[in-house]
Amino acid sequence: MNKEILKDINVLYVEDEDDVREFTSKTISTIVNSVETARNGKEGLEKFQDNREINLILTDINMPKMGGLEMCAEIRKIDDEVPIVITSAHSDPDFLKKAIDVKVSAYAMKPIDLYHLIESMIKAVEPIFLRKKLEYINLTLENKVEEAVKQTKSILDAQDNMVILTDLENPIDANKKFFEYFQVNDLEEFLVKHNSILDVFKRDNNLLNKDIFENSENWISKLSELNEIDRTVKIENKDGEDRIFTINIDDYEQKGEHYVISFTDITELKEKSNLLEYQANHDQLTGLFNRQKFNEIFKKEIKREKRYNNNLSLIIFDIDNFKNFNDDFGHNVGDEVLKIISKVLLENIREHDSVARWGGEEFLVLLPQTDELGAKNVAEKIRKAIESYKRDDIPRQITASFGVTRFKEDDNETSVLKKADDALYKAKKEGKNRVEVF
Repeated sequence: MNKEILKDINVLYVEDEDDVREFTSKTISTIVNSVETARNGKEGLEKFQDNREINLILTDINMPKMGGLEMCAEIRKIDDEVPIVITSAHSDPDFLKKAIDVKVSAYAMKPIDLYHLIESMIKAVEPIFLRKKLEYINLTLENKVEEAVKQTKSILDAQDNMVILTDLENPIDANKKFFEYFQVNDLEEFLVKHNSILDVFKRDNNLLNKDIFENSENWISKLSELNEIDRTVKIENKDGEDRIFTINIDDYEQKGEHYVISFTDITELKEKSNLLEYQANHDQLTGLFNRQKFNEIFKKEIKREKRYNNNLSLIIFDIDNFKNFNDDFGHNVGDEVLKIISKVLLENIREHDSVARWGGEEFLVLLPQTDELGAKNVAEKIRKAIESYKRDDIPRQITASFGVTRFKEDDNETSVLKKADDALYKAKKEGKNRVEVF
């Protein structure tokens, strides 16, 4: 890590836990110019307003009086460029979007790993450090002298990110990190292998693809028009692994002629974001959608059904005498039964059907473009698959009872669920291990 770039930095550190604030501020004060502390977002905002020499914000998220992200949103109204690093044990995936909205530069998870925290601080201030250094040596790319080139290369090579210097049409120089990533000795060798930097962007439906640049006069202008969250690309490394990068563009001379393009590796952050999103939408035990995600899909499918009238049916079922599995054999066996149900369900539905664990031993199946008869057939298929399932470590036969209904013109989410539930109740009353249609 290039700690040298922190030595002139003035840090505002906002943390409501006294012992964490005291220990962390004392530690980072040894590598930065100064550290000013605050106990909550309100106090942090006031200190930032009073001290415009602050050039890095380090803040927790959850705090009394005013949270960290709320404070950052107010700070962004005053200063749109000051780097922000968040520290949090937060597991809500929604905080990632809020962090992007206030242009958070980096994050460090709690409990704080000081090495990771310092690394995050360095990544946050690198773009500004690079621009200031380039301004300091008053470099113009049209008038490169030998000493300026050496100084520029020294600055670029000190960066942890891949960096390219370019005009509106062609790359002019790049740093050591860039050449190492693509296993080339210089820019000329890179351009022999690739027509342009766009050629290394891999196709991914969820990320930025080079196709959007086809009708643009130049790719940098097009890239600049995109929101920061949309400037994310996948690039393969020398080991054949896909890494995910965000692209930062800095018109360092403010003339619209020459740019510093940096690529920041966010693979781990992206993976964490995907994991948090998965955890928020899925049942932890079975891997099926949870109630919250199912409700979201249900609302969308009902809107679609009201518009196109293509038939929308719902199956609700639960495991017969499930309490006995837990009472007689223990909760471990009960959990295995729930996992078996999940496996059987996924093997017996179509790709565009949606299934969820509704709660306890109860499950829902949503069937677009399916009438009552079709839904009954699917339910019967699932019922038979459950009834015939055998495994040595499951000491008793598993059966389930099903209620089926179809969405009608005057229905809503509540009424459809009620009809399916009434049919399920009838199936239970009629002897279980059967399908009933409302």
